[in-house]
Amino acid sequence: MSAAEGSVWARLRDRVTASDPGLLRLAAGSRTAGSIALTLAVLAALRAPVPHLVAGAIASMAATFAIREKQRPQQAVTLALGLPVALASVSLGALLNSRVVAGDVFFVVLIFSAVYSRRFGDRGNALGLIGFQVYFMSLFVGATAATLPGLYGVLTVAFVCSALLRFVIVYETPAGILLRLREAFRVRLAQLVSAQLELLDAGPDQVDRAVESVREGTARLHETAMMIQGRLQDGTSDESVARLVQRRIAGAEIAAERLGLLLLNARSSERADTLTLHLPGASLPTGGRLPMREEATDILRRDLRALRMLVLRPAGEGGGTAMPHLRNRLLGYREEENLPPASVAVQDVFRGIGEASRAVLGLRVALGGPQDESDDTPATTRSREELDAEDAAIAGAEAGERVREEVPTGLRRPTTRAAVQVALGSSLAIVGGEFLSSQRWYWAVLTCWIVFINTSSTGEILVKGYRRLLGTVLGVVAGIVLAGLVGPHTWPAMLLVLLFVFAMFYTAPLSYTLMSFFVTAALGLLYTLLHTYSLAVLVLRVEETALGAACGIIAAAVVLPVRTDRRTNELLVTVLERLADVTGAAVEQLSGGVETDLLDQARDLDQALADLRSAVQPLTHPITPLRARRNTAQYLLALLETCAYHARSLAATAELLPTHPSIAADPRLRRACGRITHNIAALTAHVADEHAGAEVETGPSIASLLETGGTPGTPRYGRITDRVLRHLQRLDEAVVGLARPLGVPVPTPKK
Repeated sequence: MSAAEGSVWARLRDRVTASDPGLLRLAAGSRTAGSIALTLAVLAALRAPVPHLVAGAIASMAATFAIREKQRPQQAVTLALGLPVALASVSLGALLNSRVVAGDVFFVVLIFSAVYSRRFGDRGNALGLIGFQVYFMSLFVGATAATLPGLYGVLTVAFVCSALLRFVIVYETPAGILLRLREAFRVRLAQLVSAQLELLDAGPDQVDRAVESVREGTARLHETAMMIQGRLQDGTSDESVARLVQRRIAGAEIAAERLGLLLLNARSSERADTLTLHLPGASLPTGGRLPMREEATDILRRDLRALRMLVLRPAGEGGGTAMPHLRNRLLGYREEENLPPASVAVQDVFRGIGEASRAVLGLRVALGGPQDESDDTPATTRSREELDAEDAAIAGAEAGERVREEVPTGLRRPTTRAAVQVALGSSLAIVGGEFLSSQRWYWAVLTCWIVFINTSSTGEILVKGYRRLLGTVLGVVAGIVLAGLVGPHTWPAMLLVLLFVFAMFYTAPLSYTLMSFFVTAALGLLYTLLHTYSLAVLVLRVEETALGAACGIIAAAVVLPVRTDRRTNELLVTVLERLADVTGAAVEQLSGGVETDLLDQARDLDQALADLRSAVQPLTHPITPLRARRNTAQYLLALLETCAYHARSLAATAELLPTHPSIAADPRLRRACGRITHNIAALTAHVADEHAGAEVETGPSIASLLETGGTPGTPRYGRITDRVLRHLQRLDEAVVGLARPLGVPVPTPKK
């Protein structure tokens, strides 16, 4: 392979790695489609009839996608338990096929049990899915008592083939997935630096687009960091190593995000607000850029490219003398005397490059082991010493106790409530579906079941039902075209079904509409194979889907409803509580107080914010008619993203306290943080109870609070870095900014 071909291949690999972190979607699609293909090959070799081929494809798909556990032994146990569940389900489906009332009653009980089983974790959820899907399969192929022996063999073949694909052919381990996720983080970090380069060089007409690229790159990097954090425990045998990787990933993410903010400051004619990086539609102030020396711009461009090269070079890979030279130069910017002549804002960008380079160095050491230190400059040596001291502190730290949250009981438990809702919704779907078609009524039940999966409020169910209906309509059109092209040819149709199954699982995390499209198109081909295809059948499919979605929405709105406002308020309270926890613990540590597990607290904050972002989708969806609420929700999310960024940065700085020479405890910070925590508590109380009388406090800047809180003759900032003060100031401003859209009184400043 030539150097040019190798470069093209490397770029293609990096693009795929970044678009599908950990190749999780590729593995899911390949595993499911491969399992179906192997099942069909075995059944074809056994000369199974076409209905058995269809049954085997559905059973194999259910046995593969239902299992979500991360550890292979647990997966094996769940798969082994799934086979008897599937055999029992198909038996009952065949025996109750001719008993309409008894069959319908059992189907509703099965649906309730399948949803209720989610309370028992991944295994309960998987067994419930398998039971439901196999019963649905028995209805789809018209199973009877006479066909049961053959279907038993089909199910056994399907589960064995699923096991072969999962444990032998598409071999995945938690450690391997974590390794690919770390590679995806490296590539996405390099892409973010590339976006920052584009922002540096963007002309007046290109600035907004460049800011959007930086915003998207920052969000994608954070998404990958969260995925890594979720797999560290399973993918790493040593807890201290897992915590070290967690710290280095968090440090690199924060350094990259901070570099983007500093670059925005340097590009704007005014100091850019942190919201520019988070709020959709926000742009730089008009007026172009700060007057910047041409040589400073050239150096900045050169150093951003050098940083990207450092990021892209895999850990453990040599780079001659060029890479150490680049690394030493960038790390030198952490020393004040090495900064190029430029304005204060531009020099801040160079400092940010130095901090980002240090984060990359720490990431490389954590992931690739000891590095060559022969060409280190004094600045690089000091950075290594700081990293080594941090490693020792992390290795010696013990995880603090996690607070056990109160678990709802009875009908307040989400799984119980969802089970009751979907059971009643399915009962409505059965009755309505029977009126539409006595043979295809189960499509309505399937849709009602699916719109409840991974939803927690009426608004989420409404959006999901709309997306499923849209995807179904488009899939029906595709099914009509494909069924006419394929005709009665079995194997071309099966190959297309495999292609659509792969596409269904590959696109599922990206678009529910696309997933529904591929499902419906595949079903049109399966109907063709069963010789039951007609235009009327596919139109009926749309009608049953619309009916099922409507029944699900009615059940969610009438039976034990969880309104979107209530759900988002509950999650907003959780986010604010997590924000107060992280901020308070970080400032307490920076003030000389007890050390706590800040990494886990920051992760809890990020997860709570991700849950809120998901739950608020019905309010921010483009079809929502409530434009003012949508704008308010987007603005609130942007402010919370800003708060989370500064809280993460404070936590990261506090963790450096024992080893960083320029950071030392300063008790005066407690007074500065007091106003922030009070304001967060006031916001939390108001969201939990709109009649609460708490008010937020406003006042002088954080820096002035430190100044007045100290004794005469004490240095203004002690040994606390300007970075800590800036994060506290921005956090204070963002928290006060949350008060107005939430309706919390803000006192008018006295003149």
